[in-house]
Amino acid sequence: MKQKPDLSFWKLWNLSFGFFGVQIAYALQSANISRIFRTLGADPHDLSFFWILPPLMGILVQPIVGTLSDRTWTRLGRRIPYLFVGAAVAVAVMCLLPNSGSLGLSISAVMIFGLLMLMLLDTSINMAMQPFKMLVGDMVNEKQKTKAYSIQSFLCNAGSVAGFIFPFVFTWIGLSNVAPEGVVPDSVIWSFYVGATILILCVIYTTMKVKEWPPALYKEYNPVSEEKEHSANWITLLRNAPSAFWRIGLVQFFCWAAFLYMWTYVVDAVSLTVWDTADSKTEAYQTAGNWTGVLYAIQSVGSVVWATLIPRFSNIKMAYSVSLLLGGLGFALIPFCHDQYLQILPFLLVGCAWAAMLACPFTLVTNALQGYGHMGAYLGLFNGTICLPQIIAALCGGTILKLVGSNQSSMMFVAGALLVLGAAAVFRIKK
Repeated sequence: MKQKPDLSFWKLWNLSFGFFGVQIAYALQSANISRIFRTLGADPHDLSFFWILPPLMGILVQPIVGTLSDRTWTRLGRRIPYLFVGAAVAVAVMCLLPNSGSLGLSISAVMIFGLLMLMLLDTSINMAMQPFKMLVGDMVNEKQKTKAYSIQSFLCNAGSVAGFIFPFVFTWIGLSNVAPEGVVPDSVIWSFYVGATILILCVIYTTMKVKEWPPALYKEYNPVSEEKEHSANWITLLRNAPSAFWRIGLVQFFCWAAFLYMWTYVVDAVSLTVWDTADSKTEAYQTAGNWTGVLYAIQSVGSVVWATLIPRFSNIKMAYSVSLLLGGLGFALIPFCHDQYLQILPFLLVGCAWAAMLACPFTLVTNALQGYGHMGAYLGLFNGTICLPQIIAALCGGTILKLVGSNQSSMMFVAGALLVLGAAAVFRIKK
């Protein structure tokens, strides 16, 4: 097998640059979906059910994209065509979703339309996101993978910062942060418009700058027999997956369940803790929604800084575990910080866990999969360890909320405990 060549910093950068735009779209979704549906009239106990659709679409779409792109070759490459199509659909949906309450529909029709748009948005984001992970697996050697995924983590978090603060910034420059009952404020609507524009520009840049290896050259660097390349189905691939695939998946289960509860309940938790209200009809709640976006951005800044430190750990498992413990502490601190500026500390700590979740699992799993073939299909299936925990957590969210006294702030303790379990599970991974 030919050794994959070392790539310059800028080639590694270009491989992942489009992730900046994709992550803006993902950040807008993560920070505003609960806020949008609460504004449209959703009950807090039903809120987690709205979060079933995003991971459900991910678990369906990403293995399909991975498998199909393994067998694709066009003038643009094998992964990039899927990136481009996914981004184009995401742009269209981002212009429709925040306007769900402005179409003159009944409340039930608004909810159905909003859910349909959410389903399409997450389908397209997943379709656009997966190729970046595959490009690194295809073209980066083992020595540079931690660096490549750290660059991807940096761009991911930089995009998150932009997406998270858009509503706050647009309110600051004069757009309305309040609207008639059941209608999403202009500050949120215009955030989605601008995010869609940046997304398509970033994807065009990636398409122009990244040239994937043609099939013959790809096989020289990633040799797999013809029989192995074409014969295996998903069940066979999972049966033959290395043990590290499953053990990393257990860590992923705890981590992504924790973050699902954050995304679902943290706007209400911050509003209750700092502004002493969770009434979505109040101006204070919308202010809390904007400030939560700023806190998400601060989390992303913390992730960017921490991502630069992860490669300095001599043991990637130790880096992974320590990061998750810091994130668990951050979640537990959120209900105790009654000043809005004190909330910065726990979100910085949560950012450490987020940085590790973006970089460490894919470094470990792509290294474990060397020589197995079907890299795109395996990474698509590995996405199930991101999506399935969120689906299970979403199904259980309303019940757990009742068990903790219907107090959204208490869900942050649940999230923190899940990250601690994830940190312990890291040490079951064998390289």
